[in-house]
Amino acid sequence: MRAEASSNERVGGLIAEPAVISAVTAWRSWLAGERRVSAHTLAAYEFDLAAFLAFVSRHLGYPPGLPELERLGSADFRSYLADRAAQGLARSSTARALSTLRGFFRFLDRRGLAQNAAINALRTPRVPKSVPKALSEAEALEAVDSVADLSDEPWIADRDVAVLVLLYGCGLRIGEALVLKRRVAPLGETLVVTGKGNKQRVVPVLPVVAEAVASYLRSCPYDPGADGPLFVGARGGALNPGVVQRQMRRLRALLGLPETATPHALRHSFATHLLGGGGDLRTIQELLGHASLSTTQRYTEVDSTRLAAVHRAAHPRARR
Repeated sequence: MRAEASSNERVGGLIAEPAVISAVTAWRSWLAGERRVSAHTLAAYEFDLAAFLAFVSRHLGYPPGLPELERLGSADFRSYLADRAAQGLARSSTARALSTLRGFFRFLDRRGLAQNAAINALRTPRVPKSVPKALSEAEALEAVDSVADLSDEPWIADRDVAVLVLLYGCGLRIGEALVLKRRVAPLGETLVVTGKGNKQRVVPVLPVVAEAVASYLRSCPYDPGADGPLFVGARGGALNPGVVQRQMRRLRALLGLPETATPHALRHSFATHLLGGGGDLRTIQELLGHASLSTTQRYTEVDSTRLAAVHRAAHPRARR
């Protein structure tokens, strides 16, 4: 049995031998450089892998090297799953962690560093299908109309309105909205959005969205320049997403909205209300920036009643 991990075996929070740490560093660079995953996704992958290596270190009694990773069998991986279950971690979290591990072991295999077939034979925990939780049209509009009442500073009120209108009117993720640069203004009829994996998409901009952003910029006391953030905080720096999340929490209390009323719920509302208005899934997929249509198809469960009505009205057999 090996001695307790030395300091060089805990580099970057990882408990492993130097060869494994070097492989992790190369994997991380590959993800960021070639796969171009987002910083948020990369951080999640790193967290999952660090937790796995910590488990393996406890499981074996010493920090693992590449040979140890190669020799892990089905029983070892099942012990890892049992450990996560004992911690009360959600199945969805474990499913993501397994996906991370499979990706890392594929990387090791491609680089000729280690080969492990047991990880591929492991069954992913079945995750209950989640249905996006959207606000009703009335709730979404009320949230957008009321957020200005939360701020005594007029320009901050204008900013908060502009952010929520952008999320609901264009279906942006909060991160996508807050990385926009000042040079995108004034908004035209379309907006180029950089989403997950640095993939870009073009979304149409409603006049009400363009006017809300223009109103905010007219009252904003800060000018960070063309390459500065479109949305700024109270001191002129980039707006923190936590500020927007806090305002949505305050809106929930003010308007009696459900706990699911978050900034991301406005994106779900955008998609659901488009679908309810007769929008087709392929178009909504493009607007949301979903890589797979199956992700967008979750919205059909949100508005199945409306879909049934459209089907009855549109299908040739229904008109006979």
